[in-house]
Amino acid sequence: MKRFVVLCLLFLQFFAHSQEEILNEKPPVFPNCEREKIDSLQHCFDKNVYNHIYDNFKVPEKVFDENYKGKIVVLFEVDVTGTFKVIYVDAIYNELKEEARRVFETFPKITPATYNGRGTFKQYSITIQIPLVKQEPITQDLETEKQVSKLEEASRQEFDKVNKGLQPYNNKRFSSELSIQFTHSDYAQFDRAMNILGTNSHTASKPFLYSDVSKYYDFEAQYENLQKKANTWAGKKLWNEHLVQIQGKDYWFTIDPVFDLQVGKDTDADFNSTYNNTRGFVIQGGLGKKFNFYSAVFESQGRFADYVNRYAESLKAFGPDPAIIPGRGIAKRFKSNSYDYPVAEAYLSYSPGDFLNIQFGHGKNFIGDGYRSLLLSDVTSPHPFLKLNTKFWKLKYTNTFMWMKDVRDEVVQDKAFLTKYVANHYLSWNVSKRFNLGLFESVLWTNSNNRGFDVNYLNPIIFYRAIEFETGQGAGNALLGATAKYKFSDNVNVYGQFILDEFSLSDIKGGEKSWKNKYGYQIGVKYYNAFKVDNLFLQLEYNRIRPYTYSHNTIVLNYAHNNQPLAHLWGANFSELILIGRYRLNRWFADARFIFGNRGFDFNNSTDNFNYGGDIYRVEGDRPFDTGVEIGQGIKTKFFYGNLQAGYVVNPASNLKLFTDITFRNFDPNATTTSTFNNSAVWFNFGLRTDLFNWYFDF
Repeated sequence: MKRFVVLCLLFLQFFAHSQEEILNEKPPVFPNCEREKIDSLQHCFDKNVYNHIYDNFKVPEKVFDENYKGKIVVLFEVDVTGTFKVIYVDAIYNELKEEARRVFETFPKITPATYNGRGTFKQYSITIQIPLVKQEPITQDLETEKQVSKLEEASRQEFDKVNKGLQPYNNKRFSSELSIQFTHSDYAQFDRAMNILGTNSHTASKPFLYSDVSKYYDFEAQYENLQKKANTWAGKKLWNEHLVQIQGKDYWFTIDPVFDLQVGKDTDADFNSTYNNTRGFVIQGGLGKKFNFYSAVFESQGRFADYVNRYAESLKAFGPDPAIIPGRGIAKRFKSNSYDYPVAEAYLSYSPGDFLNIQFGHGKNFIGDGYRSLLLSDVTSPHPFLKLNTKFWKLKYTNTFMWMKDVRDEVVQDKAFLTKYVANHYLSWNVSKRFNLGLFESVLWTNSNNRGFDVNYLNPIIFYRAIEFETGQGAGNALLGATAKYKFSDNVNVYGQFILDEFSLSDIKGGEKSWKNKYGYQIGVKYYNAFKVDNLFLQLEYNRIRPYTYSHNTIVLNYAHNNQPLAHLWGANFSELILIGRYRLNRWFADARFIFGNRGFDFNNSTDNFNYGGDIYRVEGDRPFDTGVEIGQGIKTKFFYGNLQAGYVVNPASNLKLFTDITFRNFDPNATTTSTFNNSAVWFNFGLRTDLFNWYFDF
């Protein structure tokens, strides 16, 4: 008896389990299927779906006329209310897709599917043959067959969604955290707007961010004023737009070709012509509102005026390459008397808040309101940098950390260039509506004792001079400086700089003109809308730097990079007067620049090999005397440089310009050596250039 009871219980358990397997899941039910057995419900559902489609589907006339034969794939769902919903339709004709969606909207509500007695949704995939035929039910249950999933469907639509997310390009660059490409000519356009009385702007630390300048200058309005009528795609790209400009909800980027195609003639050269052939591209864009990126690659070949070629070869680095193109980089020989010099510049810009911008890149920076800077200039080759700009109240604080190279034969280690590090502090304070005061501090050091990038100088608010003494005076070279600007009116302001490398008060009082008094100063004036002529800009600037400034008693601790100064491109031991005029009318522009200078050079011969203080790469111990040091000592040289340029902005989006210019240079020393001799040159040039940086040939 006990065995019989156990056997009954086991049979009952098996039967209950079998019923659960059969009855726990039930497909949607049309009204005419309610009396069907449970194992026939799916077939009845399928048959009703196909019959409804066959009875209601109307083949579009276009499909019929073109005698199309194919199929439509439909992914649909019956939800928990029994309503049919189309998820996806795939067909070659849009008309077929629309008709399929229409037919499924005509399905009646039915009893929804159930699972364990509770209502649930079911997904299916069917194929509709064209021309229309009465098909046998072959509906596929996606829940059990796993042939099509929501994830797969979303994946199929991802590319289309990206395209649908594109928006009209609306020049987000003009309000971005990107730097405005620093050229003196272009910066003159908005210099007045940033210097009118009452602004709380800071104009010394360059390049500026678009987001900073757009508070004072309407880039968008200016850009619209320069637009030319163009109806074709090629016309728009040539005259008005970036070659590629793409914008989405939270991103944008542009791509432009870069050209610097010049041809000219130097009257002092023994070759037929000068030329420059630069090709490249520039990419810039943004991700979100606070992160931006910029990259430019240049591939160049060129032959310049004879005095430029001589100077480039005088900068030659260790190794086989014959020259360093000033402001660009190391060049290898191209053909017999030309140079090949590739250059790349790039940076990332991020502003975590309105008060802070962080940039890391490979490029140049500038501090000052003048044409020249005695603190930090852009005359040398691009280099790695990390820059922090912090703004609050009436202050702007700029920290710049830079990685430099000394490329001379005598400092090369294991055929590798010597690395130098530079850290700068610059604090700008708007004391009043008219007066701005800036304080500057810089220190340069090398990898002595394997110290690498000294963490002592990473502190953004520490005094570098104190750290220099703490680590040893031979471990670094510290400089101090100051800037000032006073606005007389909206149209006139004066500015100045002072650089102090070394200073002895007792020697100044003694009046003996000691070599220890290593300093320089600048004073200048800017006149906007001069003589009531709109967009006429005039500038007068005087610079004077005593001998031995920026040099050091250690061979590597000079304030320089790639055999070029980090401040004024003449080094030291000079005085100069600069006159500049600029005018702009719509897309037309004209610039004039005249420079008068007195400079001192070394003899560098068998009878006189003393350091007279102009070459900042020479150690100070080679000087001929300790007192009686004057500007222009050594080979006294009178210098004149004049440049006239006129042109037309072909495309304001990429800053492509068509230009012609003429340069006159006179170099008149009072003694002749192999490297210093009297010569005059007239250099004509004509070209097409994407204007992205300052290029100085006034040395």
